[in-house]
Amino acid sequence: MPKQLTTDYQTLAARFRPIFTRIAEGAVERELDRQLAVEPIRWLKEAGFGTLRIPVEEGGFGATLPQLFQLLTELAEADSNLPQALRAHFAFVEDRLNQPDSEERKRWFRRFTDGELVGSGWTEIGNLKLGEVVTKVSPSENGWTLNGHKFYSTGTLYADWIDVYAQRGDNGRDVIALVNTHQTGVQREDDWDGFGQRLTGSGTTRFEQAKVEAPHVYDFSERFRYQTAFYQHVLLSTLAGIGRAITRDVAQGVANRKRIYSHSNANLVKQDVQVLQVVGQISSWAYAVDATVQQAAQALQQAYELHDSGDEAAIQQANVKAEVDSAKAQVIATDLVTRAATELFNALGASDTRTSKALDRHWRNARTVSSHNPVIYKSRNVGDWEVNGNEPTFIWQIGNGE
Repeated sequence: MPKQLTTDYQTLAARFRPIFTRIAEGAVERELDRQLAVEPIRWLKEAGFGTLRIPVEEGGFGATLPQLFQLLTELAEADSNLPQALRAHFAFVEDRLNQPDSEERKRWFRRFTDGELVGSGWTEIGNLKLGEVVTKVSPSENGWTLNGHKFYSTGTLYADWIDVYAQRGDNGRDVIALVNTHQTGVQREDDWDGFGQRLTGSGTTRFEQAKVEAPHVYDFSERFRYQTAFYQHVLLSTLAGIGRAITRDVAQGVANRKRIYSHSNANLVKQDVQVLQVVGQISSWAYAVDATVQQAAQALQQAYELHDSGDEAAIQQANVKAEVDSAKAQVIATDLVTRAATELFNALGASDTRTSKALDRHWRNARTVSSHNPVIYKSRNVGDWEVNGNEPTFIWQIGNGE
């Protein structure tokens, strides 16, 4: 097992909090101008944020999974786009951590300590059969050639590499292909038109005879087993951060508000007991989500610690718990954070609905994050596990129901 961090969380977080503050200062302006977070990503790279999970002996921080997700929550409080933009990067790092030590794994870690990042290229849209993969990677003279296109390719606009879900052209097997973005065969488009999480770089990526190095294609079946819960947990941390940001903004808005209604309960809004009750409710919801997300992260840590134990029964049990716990957390976070994002306007006034304040971004972002992946199926999985002992869905596909 690689060496993990021995310092406490506050010591680790102190390294990045000044950067989070800088990121938060420009969040509203970026939202209003639809300005990609290129500079904030650069600040994070320069501070080594992308190396959080890389072992200490390999040049990283060796952070535990609970520490990683706490930091992503703090980052999301500053700007919720950024943890999601880095989601594929941290997932690929996690995948490398789950593989045996090798020179190839060390090369990846060196790339990341040099500041390189990974984006996502998994989902295809259009008239596809359920589970159909159009993107193909085929053997070529000097490695592989990748052709196809992806949507929801989150983080690719900031990335040096893309983690692509593809199908081998020679034997039809589902694989992961790691393709370098710095080549003419990779075209990235900023055409994500969702109403929330606008700056995550989640648009279309096209591959036209893109070159892939020989070692950079491997079977999808080799991916780390708790990946679905891991991917979901990045989104859960994002929701927790949005909850914190809502609490911050509603508290500041109430504290600074001067105008009152004639039928209010005090001469100052910050002394109005009904308004204070609303703020207290929002803060409590955010606290509950934060605590739930941190608790669920413990199950992921357990899955990681057992992954190379050789005890298949214990490994499977840990993976089931990680998936079920992340599903429970998603049910809670989806409900409470979106409610908080609406309720905050009951503590403020009509002037706070102005576009210049961008307070609507909290609901839009929370609702968008909550749509990955359908929460109704997560609660069903939890119920089926509790009642019938049936394991949750670990891997799923999407397409037309054919």
